[in-house]
Amino acid sequence: MLQAREVNACVRALGAMSGTSLDGVDVAVLDTDGRVIHGFGPSAYRAYLPEEQATLMAALGHWNGPEADAAARIVEAAHLEVLSGFDDAELIGFHGQTLAHEPRGRGTCQVGDGQALAEALHTPVVWDFRSADVALGGEGAPLAPFFHFACAKWFGAKKPVAFLNLGGVGNLTWVDPSKDTAETPGALLAFDTGPANAPLNDLLRQRRGVALDEGGKIAANGTVATGALELFLAEAYFGRIPPKSLDRNDFAEMIELVHELSDEDAAATMTAMCAASVAQGMGHCPTPPEQVLVTGGGRHNPVLMQMLSVSLECPVAPVESVGLDGDMLEAQAFAYLAVRVAKGLPTSCPTTTGVLALVGGGTLSEPT
Repeated sequence: MLQAREVNACVRALGAMSGTSLDGVDVAVLDTDGRVIHGFGPSAYRAYLPEEQATLMAALGHWNGPEADAAARIVEAAHLEVLSGFDDAELIGFHGQTLAHEPRGRGTCQVGDGQALAEALHTPVVWDFRSADVALGGEGAPLAPFFHFACAKWFGAKKPVAFLNLGGVGNLTWVDPSKDTAETPGALLAFDTGPANAPLNDLLRQRRGVALDEGGKIAANGTVATGALELFLAEAYFGRIPPKSLDRNDFAEMIELVHELSDEDAAATMTAMCAASVAQGMGHCPTPPEQVLVTGGGRHNPVLMQMLSVSLECPVAPVESVGLDGDMLEAQAFAYLAVRVAKGLPTSCPTTTGVLALVGGGTLSEPT
């Protein structure tokens, strides 16, 4: 049993995240009482093998059946492999792998059995973070904003800041650090901005057999097709008021918009689409943030970072500029959320997911 559930007790939690980029599993240790960050611990990464990625790709959009079962086996085995390397965690936060996300339809689907991991690791596991939020009318995403609030407090932000996660999908969290808690009205606004790395990665897998545009080198040699960019920005999603969220493949037609372009021009155009969707989203912020802190794989793309710097009216920098780890921030977030679930604290609110009231989403599985 987890011993440190008192409100003010610090817990050493281990978070695991396997995102929509399908590159692998991030794992990180966080010391927290569920409100304040007390310290950051070690981290690890376990890449998915090409054949594992292929199985996961084939399962996208499936809610059950043999494809989803095959994906679940890979997700559980990969997580067990990397989580087994940590022996002092009191609690594990396990996100699982999202295969489908339709918050206004069938719900949300993350594969991976948290109870099985709890038994194998002899450690309590919090999992299925999104279902309760969706059941109460929320989008079920994004879920990192409560952790972003704690991060802003940790590095001493005094004015509103924005966290921009550029993984498979882009999402933005606006934080007002002058508020006492993340659940205080006006403390947070969060939403998915649009597609980020996933469509471009998929295109390059199809055309070149590579996983991504390493260092933005392909896009750097291309020219943006303004017509395709304008068609992209005409999508109804960008006119919707947040909170709002996306499935990984909601903008799969982006590939069709650039199918007649060279690899270089297609990469440049799709990179510009990502930056332009962020610029559109910034208009929803209650006040302009003092800076935009970029996390996720997109911050390693200098072409994308330059496009963001030109498009946005405030400084843009990787989260490392304030002492955070942009590769592990989401894994740390699920460690943080796991502690909040274990202590009965909310993990989302109306301005982060559109849920009707504060909700603590997640199932706590104890090893038997």
